[in-house]
Amino acid sequence: MNETLQLWEWREKIANLYYEVRSNPDAAAAWRLWCDTRSTMFRDHPQSPIESADRKTFEGPTTFPYDPSLRLMVQLVPVTSERITVATGDDGDLSMYTFARTSGLGARLGGELTLYWIEGYGGGVFLPFVDATSGTETYGGGRYLLDTIKGADLGVVSPGGTLVLDFNFCYFPSCAYSSRYVCPLAPSGNRLKGAVRAGERLPIST
Repeated sequence: MNETLQLWEWREKIANLYYEVRSNPDAAAAWRLWCDTRSTMFRDHPQSPIESADRKTFEGPTTFPYDPSLRLMVQLVPVTSERITVATGDDGDLSMYTFARTSGLGARLGGELTLYWIEGYGGGVFLPFVDATSGTETYGGGRYLLDTIKGADLGVVSPGGTLVLDFNFCYFPSCAYSSRYVCPLAPSGNRLKGAVRAGERLPIST
């Protein structure tokens, strides 16, 4: 199978995984499936961001324990559109614009987050963030919670404008694992003062 077909299969597996996550009313069980499936894909799939030589000993992404208190309901407040352009190496520049900001995270996480729409064919929602764990317990460049172009989609906004953000599903961008990737990181406005001890984390030294 050539690389393009491998990437297609990877995207399909991710999309199917997130469909199963959204479909499962038991959020903790859905999270366990997410962890197990990602571990298998990172270890075995040819499109894994883990370098080939390291895959046999790679046990999977390390995560914090599931924390139901970090599954949060927010209101999405429309914002004035602001376009941002990010250089992504050989892939060229990535353009995205702001379209909404959360309301409801401040008391728990010490700030609110802006949601971005990635421009280009089809487009998609993108939600990267940095928090108080970044650079110590988690990747210094921040983590992603939503990237719908690549299938990381936890669900749509309700008719009333509310959205569930489950931070237990936040994960490292591929550039955290390999210099082969250049990833868009969290803009300065998406920095939480609080510590999000959920989702993917750095391995614990023993």
